Amino acid sequence: MTMSVPERNSASEGKEEESEDESEILEESPCGRWQKRKEQVNQGNVPGIESAFLAMDTEEGVEVVWIEVLFSDKKVFKAHEDKIKEMFENLMQVEHPNIVKFHKYWLDVRDTKTRVIFITEYMSSGSLKQFLKKTKKNHKTMNEKAWKRWCTQILSALSYLHSCDPPIIHGNLTCDTIFIQHNGLIKISSVWHRLFINAFPETVHGRVKHHRDEQKSLHFFAPEYGSAEDNTAIDIFSFGICALEMAVLEIQANGDTMVSTEAITRAGQSLEDPIMREFIQCCLHYDPRKRPTAHDLLFHRVLFEVHSLKLLAAHCLINNQYLLPENCVEEKTKTFDANAVMAEIRHKNRPAVQFMYSNVSPLELDKFLEDVKNGIYPLMNFASPRPHPIPRALSLSQEHMETVKTPTPEPQEMETRKVVQMHCNLESNEEGTKMHLTLFLKMEDKLHRQLSCDIFPADSSKDLANELVHYAFISEDDCDKLACFLEDAFNKHRASGSLSSGVMMMH
Repeated sequence: MTMSVPERNSASEGKEEESEDESEILEESPCGRWQKRKEQVNQGNVPGIESAFLAMDTEEGVEVVWIEVLFSDKKVFKAHEDKIKEMFENLMQVEHPNIVKFHKYWLDVRDTKTRVIFITEYMSSGSLKQFLKKTKKNHKTMNEKAWKRWCTQILSALSYLHSCDPPIIHGNLTCDTIFIQHNGLIKISSVWHRLFINAFPETVHGRVKHHRDEQKSLHFFAPEYGSAEDNTAIDIFSFGICALEMAVLEIQANGDTMVSTEAITRAGQSLEDPIMREFIQCCLHYDPRKRPTAHDLLFHRVLFEVHSLKLLAAHCLINNQYLLPENCVEEKTKTFDANAVMAEIRHKNRPAVQFMYSNVSPLELDKFLEDVKNGIYPLMNFASPRPHPIPRALSLSQEHMETVKTPTPEPQEMETRKVVQMHCNLESNEEGTKMHLTLFLKMEDKLHRQLSCDIFPADSSKDLANELVHYAFISEDDCDKLACFLEDAFNKHRASGSLSSGVMMMH
């Protein structure tokens, strides 16, 4: 996702010089894609992480976060190296629209020091805690629709993590580790917190565990946190506190330190909506076995308001939007007969339920489609819960990286994402000596790739597919499928004339 970065305005030449100094490149990743800057950031509130810097992704042209974990004892690191690698490789497989993306990691093993460096998505818009403080300062109250949208997105991320095999427990969910963007998209950070505790040696483990004792965030932790019996229910308790803070904007602490149980109870009782109050109370149940799952909470009557058929239609439209004319939805709504039946649900023993076009506001529909496009209503929320296996990623370049910058060129990285849909256009030039190919690839992580080149009579579809694999545009697994697709498109184009196109869905 491309994220806007706020401008850093300077009031004086001194500040401009300071800004330029902060943007100085200190270090590059072994592949040269990630460039570490001097400017430090405080994102994610991750204990055990002492250094987090702003960095540039030179491939995508966006800012990212460069995080370092330093090991003082090289022998200790070597003893836990395999476990640490496995943890980071699994983190790279976590993919959800409401979770801060974990991009890459590598090891820097030297005689003097040992580091694990990893790159995450940069959230420039600030934390939920900051947003709530600003809202309260402006003497505003929380909008109920916004509260529902936020809760749905946080629960969507938790439901995904808890349904992984094995389940991923967040363990550090607070309003400081939840970020909100200008379009209303919520993303949770610090997903690696609990995994750090389980995978890292005592040299880091002690600093991680110490975070539990910080008074300001103590109320986010479930009573059973840290015991041998704690499980995914601790995240539900933390979510309940977050939902309560989002509703009341702030839970008053005793002085500047700790939020008491009595303060939480008072904040819950101040809620006017009894359904909202019941929703939060069930998350905060003292007995973890009586707390609902994240998936169950998504269907709670206070949140569940989007019909699955409506959501499925929206996702279908968004996924195939490039095949449709621009502003097609807006143009279509102008021609609707307000009294016509849009949809009907038939029942055997009672009258059918009809939905008229007059029930639909074009503005609301446009906003809903925009929310779906931004990831606010992921389709996975409404699927039946089932385990999401997190495979161990195979990345030789990561496992053998031992220096921060090597003098020899890095090996060409390979594409591992699968192509889920292909679309191509072919157009011959006036002389008929060559064709111009425009190839549109939709990847499994919802990112798109558009490529174009001139095709000559001597070029074969197999050679073109192999070239795309070589330059890491597609994975080797998709090579044969793309070659067949292109061969079919070439044959159809030669038979039809000057312009043709084709689409292929991958399975």
